[in-house]
Amino acid sequence: MVDIFGWFWTSAIFVIAFIGVFGIIAIYNTLVRLRQNVNQGRADIDAQLRQRHDLIPNLVEAVKGYAGHEKSTLEEVIKARSAASKGEPDSASEQGLKIALDNLLALGEDYPDLRASENFQELQSELADIEDKLAAARRALNAAAAQFNGAREAFPAVLFASMLGFKEADFNTLDPSERGTVDQAPKVAFS
Repeated sequence: MVDIFGWFWTSAIFVIAFIGVFGIIAIYNTLVRLRQNVNQGRADIDAQLRQRHDLIPNLVEAVKGYAGHEKSTLEEVIKARSAASKGEPDSASEQGLKIALDNLLALGEDYPDLRASENFQELQSELADIEDKLAAARRALNAAAAQFNGAREAFPAVLFASMLGFKEADFNTLDPSERGTVDQAPKVAFS
């Protein structure tokens, strides 16, 4: 009788240990999959930024022929692109590039021939498409980060996540230099 009782407890402990190990493996695999989604989101943003940077020289060349005396605007765009292309992408350099591009695109209003140029319109359309894709990639990254962080902080994963090396994922947020411009209402003037 004692052997059956000992065998029962030994089996129960073995089953509980097996379920525990299997649970930790499941948690680990889930967190790895979700972390990969976050990494993919960051890579998608980098790809869109790279596409934007590659489009800029074509846009500058299209404008050069029509607005040659707007040299300072063209130089600003080139300088901002160089700053944004160096090292890791950061919000401040990308915001500077966006402002310089907006100034470049505004030249289309001053030069009707430029605005009518098929090449300029195509480049402007491509840039708008890239900006839309970039915004979508940022939203996707934030959704992936929220899902990862939620899974990481849920029970029982919260007991093992830090121990397994899973750190909280960062959201794609505004840089302090952008906050002052984003929270203000745009000025619209009809002339």
